[in-house]
Amino acid sequence: MSCPMSCPMLYPMLATSAAAAAMAWAVRGRSSQVFGPTIWRGNPGRRAIALTFDDGPGPATPQILDILASYNIPATFFQCGENVLRAPELSRAVCDGPYEIGNHSHTHPNFALRRPPYIVGEFLRAQSAIAEATSRTPALMRPPFGVRWFGFREMQARLGLMCVMWSVIGLDWKLAAPRIAERVLSRARDGAIICLHDGRGTLKDPDARPTIEAVRRIVPALLEKGYHFETVSQLVCRT
Repeated sequence: MSCPMSCPMLYPMLATSAAAAAMAWAVRGRSSQVFGPTIWRGNPGRRAIALTFDDGPGPATPQILDILASYNIPATFFQCGENVLRAPELSRAVCDGPYEIGNHSHTHPNFALRRPPYIVGEFLRAQSAIAEATSRTPALMRPPFGVRWFGFREMQARLGLMCVMWSVIGLDWKLAAPRIAERVLSRARDGAIICLHDGRGTLKDPDARPTIEAVRRIVPALLEKGYHFETVSQLVCRT
């Protein structure tokens, strides 16, 4: 029996598979720099963690802010422009504490196969909505679904935005609170950037109760483990 590797049809298949895997990593790999400068963790030698929230602001945002305030810890909120326009007062509420606001696009699209002008327009609209509501201009952005594409590098340079991925993602849009907390706590390490969600895309009234309950469990547990919390900018600048 001949070796399967001798089949001439196998080499193109392997090459295609390898190319697809490389492209998938370039698009969604948390440490990928292919489409633009990206950070996904802080210094592993420091006992610090950045807690981040995507898809807000929304009805869950004030409750999450209350939990954070009760422990006097900072966090970073990546907000969607459409949600900011719907509830600018919630976006401003984030600015009342030791929190940082980032850009999470305007309508929360999947940017795969999108043209560069569309990409620029999405982040530019969100940048404007956040700046108008809060008088703050974000310096950080996070792509919806973690998907980057051709045109991101130019968009980041034009708008002055650093891409922030994550080292731990809670999957809080689909898991129950105990599983979210277990997932985060089991994966948290020095310098971790934890991704949770105080909204669900651009839904007007999403159910984020699992996230709220998970945050109630995660914060005190990480504090008990000796971690302290920082915004993403603090985490990165002190590396």
